[in-house]
Amino acid sequence: MSRSARCGFRVKMAAACRFGARVPPGRRLFAGTPLLRVALCLLCWAPAAVVAVPELGLWAATISDKSGPLIFRKTVFNSTEIRFSVKSFSCSGPVKFTIEWYLKYHTCQNEYSKLEEELSQKHEPSVDEDFCGHYFKNVECWTTKYENVNCNSDLQVFPSLNNKELIANIRNVSNQEGSTDVIARTQRDGFHIFIVSVKTDKTDARWNLNVSLSMIGPHGYISASDWPLMIFYMVMCIVYILYGVLWLMWSACYWKDILRIQFWIAAVIFLGMLEKAVFYTEYQNISSTGLSTQSLLIFAELISAVKRTLARLLVIIVSLGYGIVKPRLGTVMHRVVGLGILYFIFAAIEGVMRVIGANDSDLVLLASLPLSLLDSGLCWWIFISLAQTMKTLRLRKNTVKFSLYRHFTNTLIFAVLASVVFMVWTTKTFRIAKCQSDWMERWVDDAFWSFLFSLILIVIMFLWRPSANNQRYAFMPLIDDSDDEIEEFMVTSENLTEGIKLRVSKTVSNGTAKPATSDNFDEDLKWVEENIPSSFTDVALPVLVDSDEEIMTRSEMAEKMFSSEKIM
Repeated sequence: MSRSARCGFRVKMAAACRFGARVPPGRRLFAGTPLLRVALCLLCWAPAAVVAVPELGLWAATISDKSGPLIFRKTVFNSTEIRFSVKSFSCSGPVKFTIEWYLKYHTCQNEYSKLEEELSQKHEPSVDEDFCGHYFKNVECWTTKYENVNCNSDLQVFPSLNNKELIANIRNVSNQEGSTDVIARTQRDGFHIFIVSVKTDKTDARWNLNVSLSMIGPHGYISASDWPLMIFYMVMCIVYILYGVLWLMWSACYWKDILRIQFWIAAVIFLGMLEKAVFYTEYQNISSTGLSTQSLLIFAELISAVKRTLARLLVIIVSLGYGIVKPRLGTVMHRVVGLGILYFIFAAIEGVMRVIGANDSDLVLLASLPLSLLDSGLCWWIFISLAQTMKTLRLRKNTVKFSLYRHFTNTLIFAVLASVVFMVWTTKTFRIAKCQSDWMERWVDDAFWSFLFSLILIVIMFLWRPSANNQRYAFMPLIDDSDDEIEEFMVTSENLTEGIKLRVSKTVSNGTAKPATSDNFDEDLKWVEENIPSSFTDVALPVLVDSDEEIMTRSEMAEKMFSSEKIM
């Protein structure tokens, strides 16, 4: 991992610790120990560190009477041919050159920086200086010297520089053209540094040489550490194409029931496929030509920034329950969009600075600081929102949606555990080790995060896939407790009134009530007695009693009147 990535990790750790100290005591987060909660904040956005700039395979440089030795370094395969030629030259007068080159194999990659810094400060090498004896003691170092190479104003073609023994043993027949420029060949895989030193017999002479150097291995100009990444990006591009085809088939089968969040997933798949295709194109271009197209790298970094931004926004709106628990986010959506724009700006600046200022580690470090801080804030917001959404679903006893978010939470926990294990391994292998010799596993440091994100994405695709039962995950308005009481009051009052009307209306001509023998009436009465609150019963009962008393009073009055008429 680069220096900027290590700084980003430290910034995330500090921010997560500050956020963890400010958790409200009354808020209950979803299941997990405090260590796991902190680890989620630290690691859920670890993919912020994307790939480093690939190593070149072809260089063009200028050597003059005022310049020092040229230094080239690269991780190469065994039997890599190193070719050196002078493309153009300018000599004010007769000058005799002594041209030397040194090829040194490094066991440890961290030996590069100190040696390169020491050699870059040396602008006036002495004629009899021995780099292998002075700088490369007790190590594998190969050197070749060409003396008395004449240069003057009448010279049309600069003398060819080559190693005759290597030319005689060239085995690659397809590369016969230009093979006369081969001056060295590596004897093993690993880190190599190549130094070209040009000295003259006259210190006051004015001269200028435009030279070209290339390193071509069994797989072209690409370095040994970047070649696995090129294969990885090719495989991941195919994987994202399969993701897109699968998602398109699901969407075509159930296009009438597509949810809004499923369009976000489709956009993330498309951007992931485009990102991997652009990076693979760049690495393939380096393998074929040896040169890196800076505009293509910048475009790839911008696509990566867009994809990372959209992926974070996707996880944010999922955690907030958009389309699942809430039909819309309201003013929260403005904050989501604002943070997304802010994150894209910082991610784009960090990516472009890493491309154009690859040698200035302090500049890249400065650009990564705000991105790491924003990442930590987004991670904490997602964590809190996911806990609140799961709490809401649990209180509403919505088992289908709660199960969906439980699987999503388990996926994040898996990502956390995998990230912890991987970070422990990378720290032990590439950070703490005094001799960083495992260059063959270096590509895993860049590829792991893309692979982990693809696993999380396929889980999200499976959980939120379009299906015949798609609408069961869609938002459905839920009535609060107060609304339930109002609805119950309306239903019971309606049934109560209906019962009263039935008893009043079923009367005969002599004024006596007809007994309730209807089955439907008995069922309605039973339902009223079981479901109507006591307050309503108390209000309705006096009405019923008064009605029976009136009937009895009328009957007695009728009997008295009948008896009085008989007497008369």
